[in-house]
Amino acid sequence: MAKYAFPAVFTPAEEGGYTVNFPDVPSCYTEGDTLAEALEMANDVLCLRLYDIEESGKSMPNPSDLNMIQKHENEFVSLVACDTLKYRKFFDKKAVKKTLTIPNWLNIMAERANINFSAVLQEALMNKLDIH
Repeated sequence: MAKYAFPAVFTPAEEGGYTVNFPDVPSCYTEGDTLAEALEMANDVLCLRLYDIEESGKSMPNPSDLNMIQKHENEFVSLVACDTLKYRKFFDKKAVKKTLTIPNWLNIMAERANINFSAVLQEALMNKLDIH
């Protein structure tokens, strides 16, 4: 889970808009009716594909140097950045139940203080994983 930037090839479509292809990321392509929409869609598809790669445990592809990307005369290459952690937070909101063990005395004190165990555990995990 990290921040990534990969080169994308933007090709003007005959009927207007742009198609976008990521040469370094398998099965990663999209399109948009305008350049702004194509950029937004490119970010979305890149995050989705890289998230899938992370989840599958496969090794992450290395981004090519922009100058090494082959393109046709009417195409241009641009870096597209994405943050798979931000993507996870937005799309994966499913809660999972965890069973844990703490000393009885600590449980009693926390319950008396009306501590939300789930909130404390989430906060502690985010701190431990350096997620903000």
